[in-house]
Amino acid sequence: MKTQWLWTMAAIVILAAVEGCAVGGARSQAKDAIAIAVTERGFEPARVEVPHGKPVTLVVTRRTDKTCIKEFVMEAHGIRKGLPLGLPVEITFTPAAPGELRYACGMDMISGKVVVR
Repeated sequence: MKTQWLWTMAAIVILAAVEGCAVGGARSQAKDAIAIAVTERGFEPARVEVPHGKPVTLVVTRRTDKTCIKEFVMEAHGIRKGLPLGLPVEITFTPAAPGELRYACGMDMISGKVVVR
């Protein structure tokens, strides 16, 4: 009975650690980061809203290899970052004025936008 209890507790601890890495890992570096996933449907969400004049951190995680999205490019801020499969990539910038900032894959085929208010 004691052995079964120990195995159950070990399993719970391992599951909690794995879940913490999957959910909280992307936010560990930036407290108020905005998570964006790259899926077979593109960037999800493809539209996010942020305030102007404050630093913004996007955490982009490519979850599939079945897309051309291998890079994150935001020309307005001179950003070009590779997106390795399964690894969160932090992208931090400060939008100076309200408006829309377009971002896209390296081939400029799939895009999204940051709406700055």
